[in-house]
Amino acid sequence: MSSLYKPFSVSEGPCKDARGCTTQRQHQLTRFPSAGCFGSGGGSTGTFTPIPNVYPGHRNLAAAAIGGRKITHPWKAILAGGIAGGIEICITFPTEYVKTQLQLDERANPPRYRGIGDCVKLTVQDHGFRGLYRGLSSLLYGSIPKSAVRFGTFELLSNPMRDATGRLDNKGSLLCGLGAGIAEAVLVVCPMETVKVKFIHDQCSLRPRYRGFFHGVREIIRDQGLRGTYQGLTATLLKQGSNQAIRFYVMNLLRNWYKGDDPSRDMHPLVTAMFGATAGAASVFGNTPLDVVKTRMQGLEAHRYKSTMDCAFQILKNEGPQALYKGTVPRLGRVCLDVAIVFVLYEEVVKLLNNVWRTD
Repeated sequence: MSSLYKPFSVSEGPCKDARGCTTQRQHQLTRFPSAGCFGSGGGSTGTFTPIPNVYPGHRNLAAAAIGGRKITHPWKAILAGGIAGGIEICITFPTEYVKTQLQLDERANPPRYRGIGDCVKLTVQDHGFRGLYRGLSSLLYGSIPKSAVRFGTFELLSNPMRDATGRLDNKGSLLCGLGAGIAEAVLVVCPMETVKVKFIHDQCSLRPRYRGFFHGVREIIRDQGLRGTYQGLTATLLKQGSNQAIRFYVMNLLRNWYKGDDPSRDMHPLVTAMFGATAGAASVFGNTPLDVVKTRMQGLEAHRYKSTMDCAFQILKNEGPQALYKGTVPRLGRVCLDVAIVFVLYEEVVKLLNNVWRTD
């Protein structure tokens, strides 16, 4: 046999099936991806039949899975994100409640609460322990689709930007995180947060109007129209976009540092939790002023402000710069716990889904 044909030869006999032929010639397919099996003619005189090594639609998916972190299919990310978000909010909601109460407790009233402990004490005293979970329904109904949209959008945007080992560079993670934050703000977060803030603010009034989630939504839409659930959209876009840009950037930065030259290195859940908490803390210090403005724009007193900029200006004028960081401590605790839990649950659920749902 001529040496010219030796790289293509599989056996001296016929190739009985395409799968077996492809297995025997795995190293040759790497060099000659278009090479297939020889037909039933035997030796080098058989008929040449090309067999593609990868389905066209899965070419990038398969390439990125070789020796590195597997690319997560967007639908799988949506399911895993929804499960993680639902569990997380049930654990961390009391800290979200306290944070929102302190932000709504404007200095000019004068303030009702002297701090975090006092807010918890008075809430339990007036409404019982269940009072710390007032407004949970609106956030729970929104947290599942919020996390689903966030992770699904992130994977959808980041998959084409990953290299052959599945690694995503830091600039890419920043841009994909920004896109994920904007998507979740428009589709889920703004209406969900508006209803949540109105529920919590309504509890502070002498005669609460809302008897439950659906009753509250119905009343808000009846009084203000669908637009009433999109108050503070600009502030929400800024907050969620910067939030997820910072979190995914920091998380990806730490993940790449940890894995170094070995993209296939597994991350222990505790490591993921620590990296997630760090990413959460970075986002808190980076955009708490936007969170304060967003909360004011979505409260029952939102009519006092002409726009997002007017709200920020009035807070600075009437309460001082420190008011823009009101609720930072309870938010820091909640967000660090939130991001750590969500990233751990997401990674673990994806691993579980990989065992029962093959997408590559």
